Amino acid sequence: MTPIALNARFHAHRPTGMQRYALELARRLGDRIQTVRPSQALRGAAGHLWEQLYLPAAVRGKLLWSPNNTGPVAVSRQVCTIHDLIPLDRPEWFSRRFAAWYAWLLPRLARQVRHIITVSQFTKRRIVERLGVEPEKITVIPNGVDARFCPKPPEEIQAARRSLGIESAEYLLCVGSLEPRKNLGRLLRAWASVQESLPREIELVVAGGTGSSLVFESVSFDSLPPRVHFTGYVSEEQLASLYTGALALIYPSLYEGFGLPPLEAMACGTPVVTSHGTSLPEVAGDAVVPVDPEDVESIAEGILSVASSEELRRTLRQRGFQRIRGLTWERAAQQTWQLLLEQARA
Repeated sequence: MTPIALNARFHAHRPTGMQRYALELARRLGDRIQTVRPSQALRGAAGHLWEQLYLPAAVRGKLLWSPNNTGPVAVSRQVCTIHDLIPLDRPEWFSRRFAAWYAWLLPRLARQVRHIITVSQFTKRRIVERLGVEPEKITVIPNGVDARFCPKPPEEIQAARRSLGIESAEYLLCVGSLEPRKNLGRLLRAWASVQESLPREIELVVAGGTGSSLVFESVSFDSLPPRVHFTGYVSEEQLASLYTGALALIYPSLYEGFGLPPLEAMACGTPVVTSHGTSLPEVAGDAVVPVDPEDVESIAEGILSVASSEELRRTLRQRGFQRIRGLTWERAAQQTWQLLLEQARA
């Protein structure tokens, strides 16, 4: 069997989104795949240089799997996972240098590699439309939810709240890095318009670290409405407890290639309010309250509906548990491995 190598540059990054995907699948593929990674953490230009110049020689004779929207353009014997085309579709959300790099890289990489994996039908359509790739060259393998995301007992919820400085036991939760596409500006305006209509003990908790200045355009808020608590980055160990304790997850993202937080929240028994655009309807189905992410009033109505109705929350909780059935990282890893084997033998 032809050896298969993993482009493991992602180990240099904190595990959110695409990095979580790569870590979850690499953990399950284990020693079936040869991990190739820099000897030290390399980010930015240094990471790109390692990937484009060193990696091709290191994997010569092997099939390379690059799991994180990037890869060496000199390697045609390669499978690349493209999660989204956000830098191409919305370059204004990123630093000029970052957007320019991916505008150069992604079209060339998509044409060069042997096969593309993506995580949603939405992203597959965008790759076909924007990059001109034949649909037969793209396989959709949805993300999964780890078993760690499940309803947690009260003592673990309380410990997470205490550690993150969350005073109220009644809170709505938003999870995501502080970057433009997460739409926090509109969420905060929606919260400001409804918080007086909600019980005073209910807070809005925003969990996520700031994006790298090398990647994202800066996000700042002139003033915050009352009862908003920013936790900063939340570890994976605390995240399931934070989901479980929330009245609901509010996730009005403007663009997702997949969108893990809604599924993770569902797995923890947490109702979800999320956007009706990009990949999210495909991922979440009828297990959420859908809102227009560009309409502050629509987001506000979604918040009010889920916060004021225990019956709605109970219905969403039941639908959420049904929705996540079968969406596991084990299934994603097995499907990915079968595709890599097929490409290695071709």
